[in-house]
Amino acid sequence: MKIALCQINTKVGDLAGNARLIQEWTRRSERAGADLAVFPEQSLGGYPALDLWEHPGFVSAAQQALKKLARGSGKTGVLLGAPVPCPGESGKRVQNAAILLHRGKIAAVRAKTLLPTYDVFDEARYFEPARANAPVSFCGRRLGISVCEDAWAQAPGEGRPYADDPLRRLARQGAEILINISASPFERGKSLTRRGLLASQARRLKKPLFYCNLVGGNDELVFDGGSMAFDARGRPLAQAAFFEEDMVVVDASARADAAQDALLPEAEDGGVAPVAAALSLGIRDYAAKCGLKRALLGLSGGIDSAVTAVLAVRALGPAGVTGVAMPSQYSSSHSLEDARALAKNLGVALLEIPIQGVVDSYLETISRALGRKPSQLTEQNVQARVRGGLLMALANQEGALLLSTGNKSELSVGYCTLYGDMCGGLAVLADADKETVYELARWMNKDRAVIPQSSIDKPPSAELKPDQIDQDDLPPYPDLDAVLASYVEERREPADIAGPGLPLDLTLSVARRVDAAEYKRRQAPPGLKISKKAFGIGRRMPIARGDYRKPF
Repeated sequence: MKIALCQINTKVGDLAGNARLIQEWTRRSERAGADLAVFPEQSLGGYPALDLWEHPGFVSAAQQALKKLARGSGKTGVLLGAPVPCPGESGKRVQNAAILLHRGKIAAVRAKTLLPTYDVFDEARYFEPARANAPVSFCGRRLGISVCEDAWAQAPGEGRPYADDPLRRLARQGAEILINISASPFERGKSLTRRGLLASQARRLKKPLFYCNLVGGNDELVFDGGSMAFDARGRPLAQAAFFEEDMVVVDASARADAAQDALLPEAEDGGVAPVAAALSLGIRDYAAKCGLKRALLGLSGGIDSAVTAVLAVRALGPAGVTGVAMPSQYSSSHSLEDARALAKNLGVALLEIPIQGVVDSYLETISRALGRKPSQLTEQNVQARVRGGLLMALANQEGALLLSTGNKSELSVGYCTLYGDMCGGLAVLADADKETVYELARWMNKDRAVIPQSSIDKPPSAELKPDQIDQDDLPPYPDLDAVLASYVEERREPADIAGPGLPLDLTLSVARRVDAAEYKRRQAPPGLKISKKAFGIGRRMPIARGDYRKPF
């Protein structure tokens, strides 16, 4: 029995477009001699569809599309994911299901058992879990079909392990081949964890295991693909590409040889290359799925805007990206030179718009209204907001996607200006701390100096007042990022984070700044997730709050 794993890039809500993709890749599977074409979780309606799953019209339209796909199915079976009405009279009205189509009919429906409710997942809000899941007979074999989280039942981590073990139950009920359809988002290093988990499941249950993962960007999430097949000893039989649509066809009775056992694609190395690939894919798909072909961003001559520009060019090409330099009286000459050099190296258009006249007019208007000169902080924010307003106007005029260039370190502690440098439709580096930004820059320059070396070497500065550097207001970035990783991603308390090199007053100060900046982050553009805890749908904190650390 030959199984084709078809990792496709779907668009949330685009039932017709996704159905055409499924038909196209099914035909490819047929030509490759596959008996079964397997597609990712929720491949028909897109993942995550969020509150669309609560719309009866969406679920009903999905059923119509499913029936049409079923009528067109032939000798090659099609296993795909879709929302289906729940047959019970109580509970949620929809299930997250895997559906088998074969010879003009819906041959089987198997719902997801484990519904994750941690980080970016909130599936118990939308779906009713499976009440039972028996193996499915197909082409003389018994298939154990599961959906995403069902394969992670016994894995350590947030929200796990579960009391239930769906794959083990399927094996005990006689499943000969295990198939898991998935929409597992990218985060740095996760593909190695995923690979180890699935290999251990195949080895533990002594069954070949086929895993089909989604690929592509959908809002904040990027799905990296990397679909895999393992033999009954947990050795890899095949590995699909990362960050692109792909198909691998594998004989379910095959056994891995030594060369296959050593298979480890570069994209799984946990380094910064897959981070760059994920961010570029996130930009490309966010723009395309929102109907935009061009991107615009401010080029300050600093490292954050430089890295964002390189990622944008990787996503959209040089002709699809425009940079805007907006020097003020506090901008250093080398900053403008670095912005020009970067634009030349990337082959992108660069607009130069001096802003001092606009800033002076803005400040004069405020002074007249108040009867006094604005404070230094107000003056700094006015500069940032003039730049943000100009960028928004240019993006409106050109029908372009404005990319925000701020990083996670700044966003964490509120070192950013609302309606200024936070303006944009997508925050590319919102989940990349400053150390990761430097790592990306060095990687981007590994073959040739794309980013001017001075942008990497000079002390980071917002250049909103004379001789300003970030460390006037922030701890050194290595220290700041160490505290943020523990406080935001690990959710440790400041007292537990404190230690050699990280005194308690520092950890407390950073934590309080993170808490106080929640109102800014709530108004930030969506950011692409690359860590295990990003500022987005997976982290929900109150804005108006007290300090629970104060003694009673």
